[in-house]
Amino acid sequence: MKLETKLFLYGVLFFVPVGLIYAAWSGGEPVGMIGIPLVGGLVGMIGAYFALLSRRIDARPEDDPLGEIEQGAGDQGVFSPWSWWPLVLGISGAITFAGLAIGWWLSYIGIALGVIGLVGWVFEFSRGQHAH
Repeated sequence: MKLETKLFLYGVLFFVPVGLIYAAWSGGEPVGMIGIPLVGGLVGMIGAYFALLSRRIDARPEDDPLGEIEQGAGDQGVFSPWSWWPLVLGISGAITFAGLAIGWWLSYIGIALGVIGLVGWVFEFSRGQHAH
């Protein structure tokens, strides 16, 4: 996690000064003047989370400068390759954001579909009362 931490924390050193330079050059344009430093803050939060996480977990093969490729072999996680729920979430996101241009009523439909998709994805591997 050391590389990811550095990558995101260096982003703070980029976005905050660029936001200040943009504010000076644009004559105080409000969206970019506020938005670019806020991106720096968001990147900083992710970098801080990775810094805290890297202290709690063991070093990965990617963190070792002398590490070999075969050290990272094996299972990398549990994924559901035949899940349809990410597609449902993507469609619901598209409907929700299309509702911003078409009408708010469409956003409500997209949000409802998104809740259904998120619950379906979370409980996909559930056993017991909620199994399907």
